[in-house]
Amino acid sequence: MRENRPTITLSQAGAILLLAAMSHAASAASPAACRKVVIEAQVSAGQEWKVPIGEDWLFRIVPIPPLQQGYSGWDLVVDRTQPAGFPDALYLATPPYNSINQREIGTTYGLRAQDAIGWNPRTFRFFTDPATFRNAQKIYDLAFVHPKDATNRTEANASAMLVKLAEHASQGELRILDARLIPGVADPAPFAQNWAAAAARTQHENVPSPAGNPTARGALNGMRFSLTLWLPGNWALPPGLHATVSACGL
Repeated sequence: MRENRPTITLSQAGAILLLAAMSHAASAASPAACRKVVIEAQVSAGQEWKVPIGEDWLFRIVPIPPLQQGYSGWDLVVDRTQPAGFPDALYLATPPYNSINQREIGTTYGLRAQDAIGWNPRTFRFFTDPATFRNAQKIYDLAFVHPKDATNRTEANASAMLVKLAEHASQGELRILDARLIPGVADPAPFAQNWAAAAARTQHENVPSPAGNPTARGALNGMRFSLTLWLPGNWALPPGLHATVSACGL
């Protein structure tokens, strides 16, 4: 359920963007160094996987609701330990919104299971500063949740501000190492031709459809993956996570 948050004016949003740009300019004065964390794990269909990444943040891999379309797969999510509601810090920093996107590994938007694993690896961004995250949520509300309260120009400006904020967010990558899937029997969508061709390069096991009833999209039954996060250089990691010093991203 989405939380009710106070809306933000366009002038306030502009001030937020200015502060983010000033912070980025200051950090650009010297070569950026991040804490690179690499985690290997696995997740099964319908299951959630999560790991604390420090400073009251969680990285989550959340099953996509099947709804009426029989979707399968997972959404990548970064949220506070005490959930801050929709949209999360990875969703906000990884546009486009309400569209096919690297943060969603699933049989949505016309993708078959084999296309989803062919789109590999996935790269994304996520906010790590709580204040920037909260303000980005407010800007998103202005642009997409309550557009009736704004002019078309205000909505467009708010969208541009979100994209600009995302340029300064932390980076991450999820690489599928192995997968179990039921292949879809439909032809690949025109935009998914390259992913369909690349599916063979991702290690995977094809399993039969239950009761021998194949479907157009198929299903993702599980995946083993490597998750890489580039966190700020002064980031306080929780026990159990280890980092190396690295440039900030790919």
